[in-house]
Amino acid sequence: MFSITLIGTDGTGKSTMSKMLRSSFPIPTKYIYMGINLEASNIMLPTTWLWYKLKRASGELNMGGPPDPNRVQTIPSKNFLKRMVRKLKAGLRMANLMAEEWFRQFVAWYYQARGYIVIFDRHFYFDYYKHHIANIDAGRTLSDRAHGLMLNYIFPKPDLVICLDAPAEVLFDRKKEGTVKLLEQRRQEYLRFQNDVKDFVTVDATQPMNEVANQITKIVMDFYHTKKSLSESSSKFRTKRVE
Repeated sequence: MFSITLIGTDGTGKSTMSKMLRSSFPIPTKYIYMGINLEASNIMLPTTWLWYKLKRASGELNMGGPPDPNRVQTIPSKNFLKRMVRKLKAGLRMANLMAEEWFRQFVAWYYQARGYIVIFDRHFYFDYYKHHIANIDAGRTLSDRAHGLMLNYIFPKPDLVICLDAPAEVLFDRKKEGTVKLLEQRRQEYLRFQNDVKDFVTVDATQPMNEVANQITKIVMDFYHTKKSLSESSSKFRTKRVE
């Protein structure tokens, strides 16, 4: 089978829509959250679960998403030991994040092999593209660079990308988080992926949720039938060559 992902700026309804779609397809589906908000994650590594519990117990949990590329934190250079400890912690967190990404991807492959359409809510590649891949002037650490290279050149992209889009002013009114300027900046980042991804579709997220769900269902089913037709044609061609 294949995978689809819903991407878009905060407030477009990705999580709500992902869950709604699970019951709208006539084909069995599986849902996997592919973002970094562990409070929204439906599967995770034991090490990630332990880190999440410890951070939550200490009150230091911040699940706000990938960092704003305009607000880069620099590592202080005065205390060598503190700097090394901070780098070590950052490297361990990044190593666990990369392991977590691959764990969820292997789960997705397992579901696909069993004949499910896998619905990704968000996707690590798109969420981290700006900060860890594209923005070479963002003061990235070595672990950031390694993460960016892995996501850009090795980590699998979803088969179909559906971008839920809405004006920044509408999104700000919905959640009252961030600023209109930052929301518009991230909106444009997502929209630019249509030039880099083969199967990319934009859906107007200002419509009623049921209408958005109907449009996405049609897009996915059309994609399914196209892939099925191509697979059957390829199978017939191979059979003729054998004969």
